[in-house]
Amino acid sequence: MPPREHGGEPPFVEWGKPSGGQAVACFRGLANLYLLPALPELPASRKAPRQPRCDPCVMTLRCLIVDDSPRFLDAARGLLERQGLMVVGVASTSAEALHQVTELRPDIALLDIDLGGESGFDLARRLSREAGLARTRMILISTHAEQDYADLIAASPVVGFLPKSALSADAIRELITSRGDGHPVDPVSGAPRG
Repeated sequence: MPPREHGGEPPFVEWGKPSGGQAVACFRGLANLYLLPALPELPASRKAPRQPRCDPCVMTLRCLIVDDSPRFLDAARGLLERQGLMVVGVASTSAEALHQVTELRPDIALLDIDLGGESGFDLARRLSREAGLARTRMILISTHAEQDYADLIAASPVVGFLPKSALSADAIRELITSRGDGHPVDPVSGAPRG
């Protein structure tokens, strides 16, 4: 694999696998580019189970969590990261959420319905109207039951709803691959599959 050129300031490190299969790190120094062999993937001890290899066909979903409870933000972030989602940011207000979505461009935004004095429904509508933010798929979350908000959820531009007690990476993946109605969709674009 030939070294890639980057516009960033040196030093810059990038990991990759050349055609030979051994991972390398590319380090751009002030005047030279160095290719260094990466460390082998070894378990901590001989008795430790080997971790399964990642499936390159499975995309890691990038997620933003919006909730006014710092305790819930911490707990949800830890849970979802352990389950394989990449939580790229958290926000506690609509203004923070708009800024984070614009900066981070997450694949998914989990929006609490009740953001203190603000509405998750209003935030969802605003995010769907903003130019360039429409590709972020939104899921409403709440401690309340879905039937309490069924009409508002159906009228909103979200993929679906998850109760906070059922929040998991699998539940999120299920919603974005079926829109909650059993009809399959593309997990990236949200377009219906044939």
